[in-house]
Amino acid sequence: MSLFAAEKPGSRLSRFWHKWRFHINVLLLLVPLGFMPKYFADAALFRGDTGLGEREIGEVQVGPWSLRLAEFRNEAPRLDGPAGYMKSFNAALCDSCREQVKATYLRIGKPRSLRAAGVIFFGTPYRMGAMLPIPEKTQADAELWITMEGWDGAMHQASIPLSQASPATLEWLNKQGGKP
Repeated sequence: MSLFAAEKPGSRLSRFWHKWRFHINVLLLLVPLGFMPKYFADAALFRGDTGLGEREIGEVQVGPWSLRLAEFRNEAPRLDGPAGYMKSFNAALCDSCREQVKATYLRIGKPRSLRAAGVIFFGTPYRMGAMLPIPEKTQADAELWITMEGWDGAMHQASIPLSQASPATLEWLNKQGGKP
């Protein structure tokens, strides 16, 4: 006679776990591997290994200076809580103007003054970033204005059509359809 009483069969979940635990644990290791390509692509984008952004707009001449401009992500603006819809742009100053430019601003619509120049680019002159608010009432023919201020007090402005700067934003505005 055995000293130990026979164990009762476990619950259904217990039997399932003991039978499939190895396979479930392997699956838990393999699922994150499916997300690795996106993770590495995003890491390269944030580091700047793939350029300024997903969509390069090109060289923009602003008075005597110039900068390379790019959309960080080639997608519609994202809702950022109470701030509204935001779109990220990156820029890099030209080699000759890095020492001369004090600040670079970005805005939809022509600025009335330097105080209303828009959002300021932050970061190094080699890779600056700005989060531009996109009002839902923006017209399809709007322009993106770039204002550059020099250390000598000089101020220069240039504009590019929003359709050239961000076709994804223009498509998003058309889908919004003139909200009041």
